[in-house]
Amino acid sequence: MSFTVSIQVADFDLTKEIAELRANDASVGAVCSFVGTVREHERMHDELAGEGNQPFISSLELEHYPGMTERSIEQMMQSARMKFNINAARIVHRIGILQPKEQIVLVAVTSPHRGESFKACEYLMDYLKTQAPFWKKEQTAHGARWVDARVSDDQAMARWS
Repeated sequence: MSFTVSIQVADFDLTKEIAELRANDASVGAVCSFVGTVREHERMHDELAGEGNQPFISSLELEHYPGMTERSIEQMMQSARMKFNINAARIVHRIGILQPKEQIVLVAVTSPHRGESFKACEYLMDYLKTQAPFWKKEQTAHGARWVDARVSDDQAMARWS
């Protein structure tokens, strides 16, 4: 069983990551993965964008607190392991300056059956969106702005309590 976290600048290869996660585990009946990417447009409802406008995002900068971020995610992976019947999990989260269409995050989970993999993958992604110590700054034609947590992300995480 492997529960690993990587915080990195470099891109990741989904096929390679999944193959390594599944390697040497004949009990795996399901693999669920989620790959998040940088969107080109972000719906904003503020004084900069005007109601309903979608400003072009030229880049997204991600920062973290080294050591603390990994420990926090590892603890959540152990929580997922206790809640769901999963064999392994892998989280790769990129930092640095990313462009639209680039991969940001990978959450991959293996289990004997699909239901547990789906739930654990969603649980871990909800955690990453709301609790993991990452900071995001968008660059747009209006300038830079820090990205705040969304109410919908908090609501998604609250359902796991």
